[in-house]
Amino acid sequence: MKKLTLAFAVLAFACVRAQDAQPEKYTAHNKGKFFVSWGGNRETYSDSDVRFWGNNYDFTVHNMGAHDKGKGYHLDYVDPVRMTIPQTNLRLGYYISDHYSIAIGLDHMKYVMTSFQTADVTGYIDLPASEPGSAYNGVYDHTPTVMTKEFLQYEHTDGLNYIFAEFSRVDDISTWLTLPNTDKVQFNVTEGVGAGMLYPKTNTTLLGMQRHDDFHISGYGLSLKAGLNITFFKHFYIQGELKGGYINMPDIKTTRSADDHASQDFFFFQRIIAVGGIFKV
Repeated sequence: MKKLTLAFAVLAFACVRAQDAQPEKYTAHNKGKFFVSWGGNRETYSDSDVRFWGNNYDFTVHNMGAHDKGKGYHLDYVDPVRMTIPQTNLRLGYYISDHYSIAIGLDHMKYVMTSFQTADVTGYIDLPASEPGSAYNGVYDHTPTVMTKEFLQYEHTDGLNYIFAEFSRVDDISTWLTLPNTDKVQFNVTEGVGAGMLYPKTNTTLLGMQRHDDFHISGYGLSLKAGLNITFFKHFYIQGELKGGYINMPDIKTTRSADDHASQDFFFFQRIIAVGGIFKV
Protein backbone atom coordinates (compact mmCIF):
# COMPACT_ATOMS: atom_id res chain seq x y z
CA MET A 1 0.00 0.00 0.00
CA LYS A 2 2.87 2.36 0.82
CA LYS A 3 4.48 1.60 -2.57
CA LEU A 4 1.20 2.29 -4.34
CA THR A 5 0.77 5.58 -2.47
CA LEU A 6 4.34 6.58 -3.32
CA ALA A 7 3.77 5.74 -7.00
CA PHE A 8 0.65 7.90 -7.09
CA ALA A 9 2.54 10.74 -5.41
CA VAL A 10 5.38 10.55 -7.93
CA LEU A 11 2.88 10.43 -10.82
CA ALA A 12 0.95 13.40 -9.47
CA PHE A 13 4.19 15.40 -9.02
CA ALA A 14 5.23 14.55 -12.59
CA CYS A 15 1.87 15.70 -13.94
CA VAL A 16 2.11 19.01 -12.06
CA ARG A 17 5.64 19.57 -13.38
CA ALA A 18 4.51 18.73 -16.92
CA GLN A 19 1.72 21.28 -16.65
CA ASP A 20 4.11 23.92 -15.29
CA ALA A 21 6.73 23.28 -17.99
CA GLN A 22 5.77 25.37 -20.99
CA PRO A 23 7.41 24.94 -24.40
CA GLU A 24 10.00 27.64 -25.03
CA LYS A 25 8.65 30.50 -27.11
CA TYR A 26 10.03 31.03 -30.60
CA THR A 27 10.67 34.68 -29.74
CA ALA A 28 12.75 33.82 -26.65
CA HIS A 29 15.94 33.61 -28.72
CA ASN A 30 17.16 35.35 -31.87
CA LYS A 31 20.49 33.66 -32.52
CA GLY A 32 20.56 31.99 -35.93
CA LYS A 33 17.59 33.89 -37.36
CA PHE A 34 17.61 35.83 -40.62
CA PHE A 35 15.58 38.96 -41.27
CA VAL A 36 14.67 41.13 -44.24
CA SER A 37 12.82 44.44 -44.34
CA TRP A 38 11.53 46.96 -46.87
CA GLY A 39 10.28 50.44 -46.15
CA GLY A 40 10.16 54.13 -46.93
CA ASN A 41 11.82 57.24 -45.56
CA ARG A 42 11.87 61.00 -45.37
CA GLU A 43 15.10 62.96 -45.03
CA THR A 44 16.42 66.26 -43.79
CA TYR A 45 19.85 67.55 -44.84
CA SER A 46 22.22 70.10 -43.41
CA ASP A 47 23.42 72.94 -45.62
CA SER A 48 26.72 72.20 -47.33
CA ASP A 49 29.51 73.86 -49.29
CA VAL A 50 29.67 72.29 -52.77
CA ARG A 51 32.76 72.80 -54.90
CA PHE A 52 32.55 72.50 -58.71
CA TRP A 53 35.70 72.38 -60.82
CA GLY A 54 36.84 71.53 -64.33
CA ASN A 55 38.33 73.19 -67.41
CA ASN A 56 38.13 76.98 -67.03
CA TYR A 57 36.18 77.08 -63.79
CA ASP A 58 36.58 76.35 -60.08
CA PHE A 59 34.00 77.72 -57.68
CA THR A 60 32.21 76.84 -54.44
CA VAL A 61 28.55 77.37 -53.61
CA HIS A 62 28.44 78.04 -49.87
CA ASN A 63 25.71 76.77 -47.55
CA MET A 64 23.69 75.17 -50.31
CA GLY A 65 20.23 74.23 -49.12
CA ALA A 66 18.59 70.98 -50.22
CA HIS A 67 15.57 68.82 -49.52
CA ASP A 68 14.28 65.33 -50.22
CA LYS A 69 11.61 64.26 -52.72
CA GLY A 70 9.00 62.35 -50.76
CA LYS A 71 5.99 60.69 -52.39
CA GLY A 72 3.87 60.20 -49.29
CA TYR A 73 1.61 57.14 -49.20
CA HIS A 74 1.92 55.61 -52.65
CA LEU A 75 1.41 52.29 -54.41
CA ASP A 76 4.91 52.58 -55.90
CA TYR A 77 6.28 51.21 -52.63
CA VAL A 78 4.72 47.82 -53.37
CA ASP A 79 4.62 47.86 -57.18
CA PRO A 80 7.42 45.49 -58.32
CA VAL A 81 7.99 47.56 -61.47
CA ARG A 82 8.13 50.96 -59.74
CA MET A 83 9.19 50.20 -56.17
CA THR A 84 12.71 51.62 -56.69
CA ILE A 85 11.32 55.04 -57.68
CA PRO A 86 10.33 56.39 -54.22
CA GLN A 87 12.67 56.87 -51.26
CA THR A 88 13.13 53.37 -49.88
CA ASN A 89 15.12 51.24 -47.44
CA LEU A 90 16.18 47.62 -47.90
CA ARG A 91 17.95 45.54 -45.25
CA LEU A 92 19.08 41.88 -45.02
CA GLY A 93 20.51 40.61 -41.76
CA TYR A 94 21.44 37.75 -39.47
CA TYR A 95 21.47 37.42 -35.69
CA ILE A 96 24.90 36.32 -34.46
CA SER A 97 23.51 36.16 -30.90
CA ASP A 98 20.23 36.79 -29.13
CA HIS A 99 20.98 40.51 -28.88
CA TYR A 100 23.33 41.34 -31.76
CA SER A 101 22.90 41.26 -35.52
CA ILE A 102 24.86 42.11 -38.64
CA ALA A 103 23.19 43.38 -41.81
CA ILE A 104 23.74 44.87 -45.22
CA GLY A 105 21.39 47.45 -46.61
CA LEU A 106 20.56 50.14 -49.11
CA ASP A 107 19.09 53.49 -48.17
CA HIS A 108 17.71 54.99 -51.38
CA MET A 109 17.47 58.67 -50.50
CA LYS A 110 16.88 61.67 -52.74
CA TYR A 111 18.75 64.99 -52.52
CA VAL A 112 17.49 68.05 -54.42
CA MET A 113 19.15 71.45 -54.32
CA THR A 114 16.56 74.11 -53.61
CA SER A 115 16.14 76.02 -56.88
CA PHE A 116 16.34 79.81 -57.03
CA GLN A 117 17.94 80.09 -53.62
CA THR A 118 20.53 82.82 -53.21
CA ALA A 119 23.89 81.50 -52.06
CA ASP A 120 27.37 82.98 -51.74
CA VAL A 121 29.77 81.83 -54.46
CA THR A 122 33.57 81.90 -54.23
CA GLY A 123 36.00 81.15 -57.08
CA TYR A 124 36.12 81.89 -60.79
CA ILE A 125 34.42 81.02 -64.09
CA ASP A 126 36.28 81.66 -67.37
CA LEU A 127 34.48 79.70 -70.09
CA PRO A 128 34.94 80.32 -73.84
CA ALA A 129 32.61 83.00 -75.17
CA SER A 130 30.90 80.43 -77.41
CA GLU A 131 29.54 78.48 -74.42
CA PRO A 132 26.24 79.46 -72.75
CA GLY A 133 27.81 79.48 -69.30
CA SER A 134 30.20 82.25 -70.29
CA ALA A 135 27.51 84.71 -69.25
CA TYR A 136 28.57 83.89 -65.69
CA ASN A 137 32.29 84.49 -66.29
CA GLY A 138 34.02 86.40 -63.54
CA VAL A 139 35.74 86.22 -60.18
CA TYR A 140 33.48 85.50 -57.22
CA ASP A 141 34.30 86.47 -53.64
CA HIS A 142 31.36 85.36 -51.49
CA THR A 143 29.19 86.90 -54.20
CA PRO A 144 25.42 86.38 -53.63
CA THR A 145 24.20 84.38 -56.65
CA VAL A 146 20.75 83.08 -57.52
CA MET A 147 20.73 79.35 -58.33
CA THR A 148 18.80 79.64 -61.58
CA LYS A 149 18.32 76.72 -63.96
CA GLU A 150 20.81 78.31 -66.33
CA PHE A 151 23.47 78.54 -63.62
CA LEU A 152 23.00 75.24 -61.76
CA GLN A 153 20.56 72.37 -61.34
CA TYR A 154 21.93 69.81 -58.92
CA GLU A 155 20.37 66.69 -57.42
CA HIS A 156 20.97 63.08 -56.48
CA THR A 157 17.50 61.77 -57.22
CA ASP A 158 17.99 58.25 -58.48
CA GLY A 159 19.30 58.55 -55.97
CA LEU A 160 21.54 59.35 -53.02
CA ASN A 161 22.27 55.63 -52.58
CA TYR A 162 23.92 54.71 -49.28
CA ILE A 163 25.07 51.06 -49.41
CA PHE A 164 26.13 50.02 -45.93
CA ALA A 165 27.01 47.31 -43.43
CA GLU A 166 25.42 47.60 -40.02
CA PHE A 167 25.96 46.22 -36.52
CA SER A 168 22.93 46.41 -34.22
CA ARG A 169 21.64 45.43 -30.80
CA VAL A 170 18.06 44.47 -29.96
CA ASP A 171 16.35 44.17 -26.56
CA ASP A 172 12.93 42.71 -25.81
CA ILE A 173 10.90 45.14 -23.67
CA SER A 174 7.70 43.07 -23.70
CA THR A 175 8.09 42.15 -20.04
CA TRP A 176 8.13 45.85 -19.15
CA LEU A 177 4.78 46.11 -20.90
CA THR A 178 3.52 42.91 -19.18
CA LEU A 179 2.68 41.20 -22.47
CA PRO A 180 1.76 37.58 -21.70
CA ASN A 181 2.73 35.91 -24.99
CA THR A 182 5.56 37.35 -27.08
CA ASP A 183 4.89 34.76 -29.80
CA LYS A 184 1.77 36.79 -30.59
CA VAL A 185 3.08 40.32 -30.03
CA GLN A 186 6.60 41.32 -29.06
CA PHE A 187 8.08 44.79 -28.55
CA ASN A 188 11.81 45.38 -29.08
CA VAL A 189 14.08 48.41 -29.03
CA THR A 190 17.05 48.48 -31.35
CA GLU A 191 20.08 50.65 -31.95
CA GLY A 192 23.02 50.30 -34.30
CA VAL A 193 25.96 51.77 -36.18
CA GLY A 194 26.69 51.56 -39.89
CA ALA A 195 29.24 52.51 -42.52
CA GLY A 196 29.36 52.21 -46.27
CA MET A 197 29.77 53.84 -49.65
CA LEU A 198 27.74 56.38 -51.60
CA TYR A 199 26.75 55.30 -55.11
CA PRO A 200 24.57 58.17 -56.32
CA LYS A 201 23.04 58.78 -59.70
CA THR A 202 23.66 62.50 -59.90
CA ASN A 203 21.52 64.64 -62.20
CA THR A 204 23.41 67.89 -62.83
CA THR A 205 23.11 70.70 -65.35
CA LEU A 206 26.05 73.04 -64.79
CA LEU A 207 26.48 76.36 -66.67
CA GLY A 208 24.60 75.01 -69.68
CA MET A 209 26.92 72.02 -70.17
CA GLN A 210 25.68 68.59 -71.22
CA ARG A 211 23.67 67.02 -68.40
CA HIS A 212 25.20 64.16 -66.48
CA ASP A 213 22.90 61.47 -65.03
CA ASP A 214 24.71 58.24 -64.24
CA PHE A 215 25.74 56.06 -61.29
CA HIS A 216 29.17 56.70 -59.81
CA ILE A 217 30.94 55.72 -56.57
CA SER A 218 31.38 59.14 -55.01
CA GLY A 219 32.32 58.73 -51.36
CA TYR A 220 31.41 57.21 -48.01
CA GLY A 221 28.90 57.49 -45.20
CA LEU A 222 28.63 56.81 -41.46
CA SER A 223 25.38 56.39 -39.55
CA LEU A 224 23.70 55.79 -36.19
CA LYS A 225 20.16 54.57 -35.65
CA ALA A 226 17.59 53.84 -32.94
CA GLY A 227 14.18 52.32 -33.37
CA LEU A 228 11.17 50.39 -32.11
CA ASN A 229 10.30 46.96 -33.51
CA ILE A 230 6.89 45.31 -33.09
CA THR A 231 6.84 41.62 -34.10
CA PHE A 232 3.53 39.82 -34.77
CA PHE A 233 2.98 36.06 -34.71
CA LYS A 234 6.72 35.31 -34.45
CA HIS A 235 7.64 36.06 -38.07
CA PHE A 236 6.35 39.47 -39.16
CA TYR A 237 7.25 42.92 -37.94
CA ILE A 238 6.91 46.63 -38.42
CA GLN A 239 9.82 48.85 -37.43
CA GLY A 240 10.16 52.59 -37.01
CA GLU A 241 13.62 54.14 -36.94
CA LEU A 242 15.37 57.45 -36.52
CA LYS A 243 18.69 57.43 -38.35
CA GLY A 244 21.31 60.11 -38.64
CA GLY A 245 24.69 60.25 -40.24
CA TYR A 246 27.46 61.94 -42.14
CA ILE A 247 28.09 61.77 -45.89
CA ASN A 248 31.33 62.79 -47.60
CA MET A 249 31.49 62.68 -51.41
CA PRO A 250 34.82 63.99 -52.76
CA ASP A 251 34.28 62.68 -56.31
CA ILE A 252 30.89 63.53 -57.82
CA LYS A 253 30.42 63.41 -61.58
CA THR A 254 28.75 66.54 -62.94
CA THR A 255 29.05 66.46 -66.76
CA ARG A 256 30.00 63.99 -69.51
CA SER A 257 33.55 65.34 -69.40
CA ALA A 258 36.02 63.39 -67.25
CA ASP A 259 37.53 66.73 -66.17
CA ASP A 260 34.39 67.99 -64.43
CA HIS A 261 33.78 67.12 -60.79
CA ALA A 262 32.09 68.27 -57.61
CA SER A 263 32.59 67.53 -53.92
CA GLN A 264 30.49 68.04 -50.82
CA ASP A 265 29.89 66.73 -47.32
CA PHE A 266 26.83 67.08 -45.10
CA PHE A 267 24.76 65.51 -42.33
CA PHE A 268 21.45 63.73 -42.87
CA PHE A 269 18.52 62.68 -40.69
CA GLN A 270 16.10 59.95 -41.75
CA ARG A 271 12.69 58.91 -40.50
CA ILE A 272 12.02 55.31 -41.57
CA ILE A 273 9.02 52.99 -41.42
CA ALA A 274 9.63 49.44 -42.66
CA VAL A 275 7.90 46.06 -42.67
CA GLY A 276 9.78 42.78 -42.57
CA GLY A 277 10.04 39.12 -41.73
CA ILE A 278 12.23 37.11 -39.38
CA PHE A 279 12.82 33.38 -39.74
CA LYS A 280 15.21 30.47 -39.37
CA VAL A 281 16.53 28.46 -42.30
